[in-house]
Amino acid sequence: MFETQEIVNIAVNNLLTQVKRLAQEKYRIVQISCTQIQENFSLDYTFDKDGKFYGIRISIPVAAATLPSISGEIFAAFLYENEIHDLFGIKFSGLVLDYGGNFYRIEKKTPFRTTTETTETKE
Repeated sequence: MFETQEIVNIAVNNLLTQVKRLAQEKYRIVQISCTQIQENFSLDYTFDKDGKFYGIRISIPVAAATLPSISGEIFAAFLYENEIHDLFGIKFSGLVLDYGGNFYRIEKKTPFRTTTETTETKE
């Protein structure tokens, strides 16, 4: 039997408020995933408390790919945010530990971003 997992769509400007509430309620971060769907990025933040999952979904335009970092509220998120930055090119403002685009040593910059910008190679 599977438990239902609540996933709520929120606006970017509500992200930090929602994460702060979850942190205060003792939720832990499970994962942050990202995918590009046409001209938008879809990010899913999954949290867990006592074996129950809660998800937050955000959609942002590829052209304005900037989000506030949640690492100030949930420190471990810096890993996911640095990874997403390197693979998709999304910038996270306020990262507590920012690898500056060097979290991964990869040949192709932002390899999972499906726009023409991905033709750059890392020097």
